[in-house]
Amino acid sequence: MNMQAIMKQAQSMQKEIEKIKEEIDQTEFMGESSFVSVRINGKKEVLEVKIDHDTLEKEDLEIMQDMIVVAMNQAMKKVDDITEQKMSKYASIPGLF
Repeated sequence: MNMQAIMKQAQSMQKEIEKIKEEIDQTEFMGESSFVSVRINGKKEVLEVKIDHDTLEKEDLEIMQDMIVVAMNQAMKKVDDITEQKMSKYASIPGLF
């Protein structure tokens, strides 16, 4: 295989990687924990936090804060899982990440 063909193949893979990353960035992910839900995008930006306040009493504020953390971490883990799943075929190529 000549160098020009290798470069062309590398450019093609780079475009495919950029397309996958753009797709992930535009995808929304939900994380839920008890009466809290969080919606983020693939860039790990929080888009929305919802709290089911009908089930919440004032003394449960500390628990609610913990539930927000759990829900946000769950949503962000989904981003990482999808990114790893879609990019795994490129993991063996040195210098791409």
